[in-house]
Amino acid sequence: MTRPDLDEVHARAAAALARGRRADRRLPTVLLRSPISRLGYAWGTAIGWIWGGLWSTGRVERREGLWIFRGMPAWTFGRGGVCVGACYLTGPDAPDARVLRHEAVHKRQWLRYGFLMPVLYLCAGRDPLRNRFEIEAGLEDGNYLPR
Repeated sequence: MTRPDLDEVHARAAAALARGRRADRRLPTVLLRSPISRLGYAWGTAIGWIWGGLWSTGRVERREGLWIFRGMPAWTFGRGGVCVGACYLTGPDAPDARVLRHEAVHKRQWLRYGFLMPVLYLCAGRDPLRNRFEIEAGLEDGNYLPR
């Protein structure tokens, strides 16, 4: 990407983050970083363990506070991998430190939003360059932009 293209991407990313902060102000505070969100995080982690347990053919390891399920068939997760609660579900390759840093942010997002996380993520859209959750996690670390 050329510098003007990157400048445009960063400007759109900043706008997406600002929209996300405004949207968060409309959410009931009892749902954010609360016992309710922790219950949603635990639910997400349980779903991740079940899905990972069913389909993972590789080692299950714990790194960066994440349970990493490797060897998942490509159809069982999106893009390069998916974070569900404290579980990172991915293909056969070991994730590098940058990807794990990116996924650890998603784990913290799950802790903040709990049950709302899947809904809010879907509402943010599939384009990672406009999805506030991907932007917050770091587009470069998530391999969405060149490093």
